[in-house]
Amino acid sequence: MKFLKALHRFSSTWTGTIIIVLFLIFFVVQSFVIPSGSMKRTMHEGDFLFAKKFAYGTPIPTLPWLEIPLVPDFNNNGHLIEGDKPQREDIVIFRYPKDNKVHYVKRCVATGGDELLYTNKHLLIHFAEGDEYIKKNYPANKILTLRGKLWVDNPYMEKYPGIQYVPKGEHSIFKLLLSQEHMADMSATYVQELGAPVYNVQGRPMNALYKKVEKDHYYMIGDNRDNSNDSRFWGSVSYSLIVGQPWVIYFSWDSDTKKVRWDRVGRAVNTMQFDEPTY
Repeated sequence: MKFLKALHRFSSTWTGTIIIVLFLIFFVVQSFVIPSGSMKRTMHEGDFLFAKKFAYGTPIPTLPWLEIPLVPDFNNNGHLIEGDKPQREDIVIFRYPKDNKVHYVKRCVATGGDELLYTNKHLLIHFAEGDEYIKKNYPANKILTLRGKLWVDNPYMEKYPGIQYVPKGEHSIFKLLLSQEHMADMSATYVQELGAPVYNVQGRPMNALYKKVEKDHYYMIGDNRDNSNDSRFWGSVSYSLIVGQPWVIYFSWDSDTKKVRWDRVGRAVNTMQFDEPTY
């Protein structure tokens, strides 16, 4: 009881309040805002959310806004305390590999050892666990045999209704990356079973983009797959850049209608992602 009374008195002071708030920001929760439509229709531009900073260990604390580390990276992995690693399907908050002061929110679609083939409107994954794992965990109508191994076609789309490609029109990140291979993290390749090749200026046939995810790295792709700047452009994300996981939406503002999306306020992201989108 004495300890609780002393803690109450301490938290009632300005110094105590500041220390408690900083502790929460550094180690427990942090506020983020979704700045773009790359996760639409799961998360929307204008969603304000709290993130669990302890979901994947304890990241190195940084000075708010300036993002200057407050302590050295003793473990050389971006974390004071190492924790669980991102799993496939997780929505993850991480530091942009090309500018560590910028935070991104994407879905982890693959982890170290997984192989990906990306074609127009299709993300095919050969999971590192192998063919038996794929046959055990995915229905036959989702599985293709390519290059002598099994691949799962768009493995997460039925489970998470917000994952989409542009439903109409010809806009396609795949066509952009295939025509300008130097922009891609994935390598242009030709898969005979897929057919319909196109030819580059050297006359080489191509119909897919390929990537094998590096060990202890995570491939992050936005749910709005044809409108997302993600790992397909700038590569896998190392554990050292992982910050946390979206937790609760505390405010949501629709800039087009100038209205609050009250139906999203107070919702936990890990449950809302299973809902049929209404936007």
